[in-house]
This record gives sequence, C-alpha cells and structure tokens, in this order.
Amino acid sequence: MVLVNAQASESGIIEQGELDDTKETQTEDQYAQEYECSFEAAILGAYFAKLIGKAREEERITSVPYDPAVPVWTAWDLGFRDATAIWFAQVAGKEIHIIDYYEASGVGLDHYVRELRSKPYVYARHILPPDAEAHELSLGKSRVEVLSSLGLFDQTILPKQDFLDGINAGRLLLPKCWFDAKKTERGVEALTLYRSQTDDRSVDPITKQPILKKGEVHDWTSHAGAAFRYLAQGIDDKGFYSKFYKPIEYPKRGIV
Repeated sequence: MVLVNAQASESGIIEQGELDDTKETQTEDQYAQEYECSFEAAILGAYFAKLIGKAREEERITSVPYDPAVPVWTAWDLGFRDATAIWFAQVAGKEIHIIDYYEASGVGLDHYVRELRSKPYVYARHILPPDAEAHELSLGKSRVEVLSSLGLFDQTILPKQDFLDGINAGRLLLPKCWFDAKKTERGVEALTLYRSQTDDRSVDPITKQPILKKGEVHDWTSHAGAAFRYLAQGIDDKGFYSKFYKPIEYPKRGIV
C-alpha cells in the first residue's frame, strides 16, 4: 500500500505493528520511499540527498545574507567543454554559510573572473581542483596561470584525492551548512540529485536494484557536486584542512 503526500507513521491509516513488520523486510530507503513519501530516498545512489533533506527539515535552507565582515571562500569545478560551477561560502563559527552559487557554460575563464568581481564579496581564497594545473593545448598555459593573468590570485589547488574521500568530506560538512534558498537554489537541487553510477547488469539480492559503482553520473548535477566536494576538502570552521590543500606560490617579480 502506497500513501501519497502523507507519512504512514503520522497518518494512522496503517497500524504501527504492520509498519514495524514492513521495516524488517525492506531497506531503510525502500521503507522511506514507499511509506514516508521521501523524495530523497527515491534517488538511487544519491550521495547527499538525505543530508539535504535533513537541512530542509531543520530549516537550514533559508535566507542567508552576506556578512561584509567575513571573507568569502569560493570552490570551483572547472569544466573543459561543459559547465563550470562555483560555490561561495563564509565561515561563521562552526557553521558554514553557503551564500551563493554560480554556474555557466560555453564561456571563457575571463567570464567567471568578471562575475566574481561583480559581486560585493571580499574574497579569502579560491579553491580549485587538481586538474587546474593541467596545461591546455590551445593556450599553452594552465588554467591557474590564465586565472592569475586575469587578476584572480589567492588560489589554492587541492591535491588529487580519492573520490570517496571527497564524498565523505561533503557528508561531514553538510550538517554544518546553511544555504541561501534563493541564490543557491540550482546548486542545492543538483546536490539532491548528485548520485553514483550503477551497474545495470548486476542486481543487489536484497534491494533488487542495480549495484552501485564508485564514481559519479556525469550530468548537470555533477558540476555542483564536484565543486561541493572540493569545498568540503578545502574548508572547515577553522579555515583549511592543512592536509588537503596546496597553496599557489607566485613569483616575486619586482620585489626586493
């Protein structure tokens, strides 16, 4: 029996004993999807959906204004031929305030630098992915060098990490996060749908669903998801996790 727009545990339509018996034969996600009308549980392999749902329950997706007294960190996923995604965050005690999100595609790095400058934010550092140091054949420069030439300094390159380490870092960070509902709407939706790949040829004997594989489904959600992983690996309530980042050393030209 499936209830629409109502939680079985609160409606009283199904006796608690029957619900308890059902829990014994279904996974947590299957039960939440069928009897508690959980949208997040319905997303197979979702990495952050439950934590985003928790943030909604706790009303941490709300109006989160920019505090001019606190510098803003940015975390980027740099697309080659597809979208580039950027999260904007402020550290407020033990809370992380996600005040903005920006995404675009089909434009050069100069577009993103102009976009950052158009905002009223005072920036701390810009967290970039490991591949930012890779040279583009068309330019003969790395994207770090291009961003520097455009005047975007204070960059931090994350060293290459295991994908699941980034997922776990994101899961640890999310309970501390407050999201501005309006400015981060697309980013939050992407985090909700950000999910793992599946092996459609193999089925889990318990859930009867395809086996999950390590990695991400590369679609419109993966840019926001990757950028959030980089944010989680680069920032905490004290600033940076020292084991995760590698600061950029700029040449001291003209300095005696």
